[in-house]
Amino acid sequence: MPQILIVEDQTNLLRSIMRTLSESGFEPDAAETLGAATQKMSSRIDLVVLDLMLPDGSGLEWLKQLRATGNKIPVLILTARDSIEDRVSGLDMGADDYLVKPFALDELLARIRALLRRDAQANEREFSFGDLTVNLVSRIVRRGDRSISLQNRQLELLAYLISHANQIVTREMISRDVWKESTATWTNVIEVQINQLRKKIEKPGQTAILHTVRGQGYLLGDPP
Repeated sequence: MPQILIVEDQTNLLRSIMRTLSESGFEPDAAETLGAATQKMSSRIDLVVLDLMLPDGSGLEWLKQLRATGNKIPVLILTARDSIEDRVSGLDMGADDYLVKPFALDELLARIRALLRRDAQANEREFSFGDLTVNLVSRIVRRGDRSISLQNRQLELLAYLISHANQIVTREMISRDVWKESTATWTNVIEVQINQLRKKIEKPGQTAILHTVRGQGYLLGDPP
């Protein structure tokens, strides 16, 4: 039975999430502060549902520290803030998904199941293009002899682009297949993530391999 840690200080919302998860076959645990969440992370947790505004600090800073320790547990962010900057910040800190309040509990369940399914189905696959390699299990990315540090979503985006090497990938495809959403609100976030990814995989002296195809999308491979 998957164990889900909910880090949320709104009592009514926390109770609703706990009840829904229990009724849906999950084993939920609750933390109303970041300090309590840190203590509970010592036990076996399969996924974290994390509010960003907690009484004792920022959920984003807590997530950043969690990722700095090498912990790759799936994290779903809950927040009332829905600007492009907020979404980008969450992904940059290592969030795997982002749900804006208010939300339907059915949607929360669907996103939790999708994250757990993605985590469970990950196998020892290595994607490569030229001197660039991505391993989805070890979470190691290399270009030549250089190791590259990527956030979870950037790593998945890069693997997706490599799997479609020398093909034009549209923002709609990325939104649907990587972000698991069809909403257009992610298009600017995708552009930011692509630009950040390009800076990380293309250093001075290295061949440019991630291209923007004006009016169409992106292409990882030979220049279009």
